[in-house]
Amino acid sequence: MLNTNRVVASSQLIEALWPVGKAPKSARKILQNSVWRLRRALSPVERDAGCVELLSQAPGYMLRVAPDRTDLHNFRGLVEKGRAELAAGSPENASLLLRDALALWRGPVLADLVETGIDWPELTSVRNARLDALEHYFEAELACGHHHRVLGELEKTVATEPLRERLLGQLMLALYRSGRQTDALDVYQGARTEMVEKLGLEPGHALKALQQAILVHDPALVPAGVRQQIELLMTGAPRDRAEPAPPGVPGGDAVPAQPETPAVPAVPHDRRVEESTAAEEPATRPPTAERPATEAPVPPVLRTMVAERKDVSVLIVRAQLSPEDGDSDPERIDEAAENAATVIREEVECLGGTVTASIGSIWLALFGVPRTGEDDAERAVHAAMTIRDRLGVAAGPAGPATAARGVSVQAAVATGEALVRYQPDRGEVPPSVNGALLDECHTLLSLTPAGEIRVCDATRRATEFAVTYHRGDSSPGWQVGGFRQEYVALHAVPVIDREYDLDVLRGLLQRTRHQATPHLVTVLGEPGIGKTRFIMEFERRVAANPEAVRLLVVRSRPVIGEEPLEVLYDLVASCCGILRGDSPATTRAKLTATVERLVEAEEERQWMLTCLHPLLDAEVCASTRVAVGDALAASRQLLAEIAGRVPLVVVFEDLHWADDVLVDFVEDLAPPVGSLPLLVIATARPELLKRRPEWGSGIRHGLTLTLEPISDAAIDRLLEFLMSTTAGGPNTAAGGLLQALLEGAGDDPAARRAQLRRILASGSASLRDERCGTGAGGPQTAAPDLCLPRSAGHPYR
Repeated sequence: MLNTNRVVASSQLIEALWPVGKAPKSARKILQNSVWRLRRALSPVERDAGCVELLSQAPGYMLRVAPDRTDLHNFRGLVEKGRAELAAGSPENASLLLRDALALWRGPVLADLVETGIDWPELTSVRNARLDALEHYFEAELACGHHHRVLGELEKTVATEPLRERLLGQLMLALYRSGRQTDALDVYQGARTEMVEKLGLEPGHALKALQQAILVHDPALVPAGVRQQIELLMTGAPRDRAEPAPPGVPGGDAVPAQPETPAVPAVPHDRRVEESTAAEEPATRPPTAERPATEAPVPPVLRTMVAERKDVSVLIVRAQLSPEDGDSDPERIDEAAENAATVIREEVECLGGTVTASIGSIWLALFGVPRTGEDDAERAVHAAMTIRDRLGVAAGPAGPATAARGVSVQAAVATGEALVRYQPDRGEVPPSVNGALLDECHTLLSLTPAGEIRVCDATRRATEFAVTYHRGDSSPGWQVGGFRQEYVALHAVPVIDREYDLDVLRGLLQRTRHQATPHLVTVLGEPGIGKTRFIMEFERRVAANPEAVRLLVVRSRPVIGEEPLEVLYDLVASCCGILRGDSPATTRAKLTATVERLVEAEEERQWMLTCLHPLLDAEVCASTRVAVGDALAASRQLLAEIAGRVPLVVVFEDLHWADDVLVDFVEDLAPPVGSLPLLVIATARPELLKRRPEWGSGIRHGLTLTLEPISDAAIDRLLEFLMSTTAGGPNTAAGGLLQALLEGAGDDPAARRAQLRRILASGSASLRDERCGTGAGGPQTAAPDLCLPRSAGHPYR
């Protein structure tokens, strides 16, 4: 069948049936008998034009069969036609033909014989023919812009054929077009390592040229037919011309030339701005009631793509399942990986960074884009520490877990200059980074033990006022120890320059208590302005008040999907004193006890327990769909019951991350049915007012506070105080802080102010937890405060 319509010598058949030198003396007789029986099996009673015949023809035999009755012949014919279409510049037709050819394969060729140990040279030829056809098919699909369609199959094929350079190049191109340029470069690096170690050879010129094209984001990597679609996805602006592909780039021959446009003028300071136009919606839409057929086309909207060299901090995290975990259930593995991904993205975005790429267990994040900040390195290290700490703790009973069990974390941070491309007027498009800084961070990660964080020298110098470091070995970089005690203790210092705002909150709380009038206060401020520390100080003053007030704090996170369930879990858990480590039985008992204590009517009790129990029990939540509307209503009723017994303050931090369902929930808490002593405080970035403009002035019983930057005068007074409290030496919290300030800023007053302002504004949920042990049930312990007198005449009042 592998040689249809061709004479196969008897000696060749004998060699195929028996190993060399092992054929019996009667081999030819056995062969003749087998051919006789096979001929009778193939010969039908009534012959037709398409029948198969086994003919004796010197020096052996020939199997005569109509060519179109053999799948191998049909396969080869379709492949030849597909290659011709591809060479003629018709990748769509080529893709269809090659797909039909590959569909003829239902498994390995002659699988039944191969399983018995037979390995003929002809089989190798047929296998290679299929691989060639696969490469042609991938080539056609990439030229059509269908990189997402073939990416999975490309990854599987490369895993079995790791040294076929054409396949490697196609996988790199598909990854790059999918926005995963880091993964594409990792494929090249892995293939190069294997080639050098196994064969002592470097990759070919074509693969090297593709690597360089990816590094410089060569526009020729995108096929002309889908250039506008890809540019809109990646940068928000289509390019107006297609440049020829670099030598050896897959799909390069399928890129037709486009009319050239004027060159982009150079921009000073090594910053290049690429501008092009892209319509927000097609200019030739079908007519609708809102847009009649006579309406003029929608004018294009100008988008700007910026490419510049700038100082950034790069964070690379590897989070993979620990080998000792022993859990091989695919669903559990996928769930653990998804939880880890959620934690990484959540912490990076909460600290002002951007996750730019991910592949498997590797995540890349940038801090300092589009605006470079003095605390970029600090926030990057802070994110690495919180990610490591959260993934190293067992997940709680909530629906979306806050940690991934059995996950091993390594992280590296590098700070310096890199080539960054970003779109300042389109925040949903992630930036990209290239250059030696990325390689340095990748090298640091490869040297980092599991559970550790390693940073470069520049990162250490920029963050040593807040973080301790040590040399773990002779390898480059520094291992992270932890936050300095004086850095953490500073967050217990009463905030400065915020007294008037705190007085407003305190006055509203008193009014809420005595008049039983609910209020909604929105505390707005830019990232890093100190909203969290402001709320921490308000919490401390509430706790110090002799009059009983119940205070609950929950935090929104930048996670799409399970919000508001996660926030509702935190809120209900705080109401009931439920901790993350509580068992399902303990959780249910605490919920039941709280509801029975607050609610008298049995029917209402059962309704609240039915709505809230699935929210708190992970197993129930996984098996039954939580009714969000019922959970919201029951949570609102639970807060109302608490406020009916004791004045209640509920703080929602980072509400700008929340979806509209949760924002509506917060807004509805302010004017509940009846009069209750309830104060609702929401902290957010100013963009929240774009979604809720009425919160600024038009909502009844509502108030907005906007936090301004701390004044230089207040910073100078705090510096004077720190210098006056250093008599105890650098071992005191104030002395250690002052020493860190002097080491980092020297004698420059402006540098000292900037450094101290960064520390004061860096309060976050993780430092809140480290300072006061806050959990689902509220504060557990209190860290020692710096002794700042709070008399009326004190300059920090």
